[in-house]
Order: sequence, then C-alpha cells, then structure tokens
Amino acid sequence: MDLRIFTEPQQGADYDTLLAVARATEDLGFDAFFRSDHYLAMGDADGMPGPTDAWTTLAGLARETRRIRLGTLMSAATFRLPGPLAIQVAQVDQMSGGRVELGLGSGWFEGEHTAYGIPFPKKKLARLEEQLAVVTGLWATPAGQRFDYDGAYYRLADSPALPKPVQPKIPVLVGGLGEKRTPRLAARYADEFNLPFTHPDDSARRFARVREAMAEAGRQPNELVYSNALIVCVGKDDAQVARRAAALGRDVGELKENGLTGTPEEVVDKIGRYQEAGSSRIYLQVMDLQDLDHLELIASRVQSRLS
Repeated sequence: MDLRIFTEPQQGADYDTLLAVARATEDLGFDAFFRSDHYLAMGDADGMPGPTDAWTTLAGLARETRRIRLGTLMSAATFRLPGPLAIQVAQVDQMSGGRVELGLGSGWFEGEHTAYGIPFPKKKLARLEEQLAVVTGLWATPAGQRFDYDGAYYRLADSPALPKPVQPKIPVLVGGLGEKRTPRLAARYADEFNLPFTHPDDSARRFARVREAMAEAGRQPNELVYSNALIVCVGKDDAQVARRAAALGRDVGELKENGLTGTPEEVVDKIGRYQEAGSSRIYLQVMDLQDLDHLELIASRVQSRLS
C-alpha cells in the first residue's frame, strides 16, 4: 500500500507552510505530496492568509524538493482552459525533473467561482471530457507535428502542442462518485482512478464498475491504479487521538467511521480493509498542517508496517 500526503490549503496555509509539509513528506519517506485546487475555504475555517494557486505552488515545490511526486487532487476544469493547463503542467514537470501528476475534475464548488469571478457552467462533465481529450492529446502529439481539436466547448487549430513534459506520459487521475460517466472517463483517459472519502465496501463496488468500464474500453483493468482519499487522524494512544480530533473540531467517532482514525494499530487494520477492496494507494488528507509530528508518527508507526 502506497501512502501519499494530501493537503487542503484553502482552509488556511501559505506557501511556506506547504513547503514545510512537502519537505517533511520527502524526508519521512512518503511517495508524494498532493494538494487540492480550491480558492475558498469551506466550513468554519477563515482561510487566512488567503488562497494559494495549486500550480503556482507545485512549480515552487518542484524546485525545492528532489524525490517526491507532485500533483493535484483534483484541479478544477472550470478554473482553467485546457491548452494553458497543458502548458502549465508540462512546464512544472520539466521544473521537477519529471515528477508531476495531474488530477483533473469537473469542479463543483459554486461559491468559490462567485467569489473570484470564475464562470460556473451547467454542463461541467461534458467540458471535463473535452479538457481531458485536449490535454492528453497535446502531450501525446509528437514533436514537430500539429494538434487540432474541434469540440463543442474547445477548438484548437494548428497547435504546435508544446512544450513537452519530461515524462513520456504524465499520469492522469480521474475520480469521483459518478456511477456511469466517471468510470467511462477514467477508462478512456486515466492512469489512476480515485475515490474521495468512501467506505471500503462501497469502494469495492465502485472499483468493480471502473474495471467493467476498462474492459468495455478495450483496456486491461490492471492498467489503472485504484486509490482512495481519506482524512487521517492518528495518535499514539486514545488521548492523543482525541486531542488531534479536537484540534480539527471533529468527533473521534465520526472520524473513525469516515476516515483513518485511531491508534497506529487501528489505522493499519482499516487500511487492510481498503486493500481488500482493491485499493493500492491512499491519499492521507492531513488537515492540521502545523502538526508535523503527526506525519512522523504515521511514517514510523503506520507506513513502516505496510512496507
């Protein structure tokens, strides 16, 4: 089981805080640092000192880390045009020496669009499908050739399809809880399918649907990585678990039901249930970005047992 660190900076984190978490991610032996792509805090958080842009952040981290993979879970198709997004991601891939992954979703949080003057279209999934076609098509076009695309929402003509990423193929993540269209998009465009905040039994059912879509698309089901994103709250004992849950303003029982919460032994056991469901990678949603001791505990008492 591969563990990755996943952050939600819109809840309140500047670049220096994210850099500290990314360096801890690297030093502690985790595989990757991912971040959300949002511009507005959710719930009761004040979001101070304000939002950071996902790809601007990852460009900086590309130059200040050496080993870890870097990516988004998920970039919002509503925020970006597919041509410039392909350029951004390819450039960050170059800056990192080939360590970038792109999670791309349709976008869903209307409030952040209103707050920053971003259009919020009704037909988001259709736009996402075209974005996936354009971004992957631009990267796949051989150097020296041109790329054209004539869609309902995006049209590209005589594009040089540059720059090229360092990686022969940047991994693309598609995810979500859609029953039909989302599995089909994953089967057509993705290298990884991710389920957000889903119980093990439901994960097994949804992974099976994606495997069916892969077969229907003429791909082998094991060509995809199947992953989960889950909130994490680990303590060396019950008292420390309770303190960390209180710092998040969350109930321990609710966190245990909906995420990876408890002592290291409890968390390792629950990760095993996700592995049985078909998951081989978990994105640990870390909400208290000041608590680097939390990451150290997960590395030493959870990750070490899984490897």
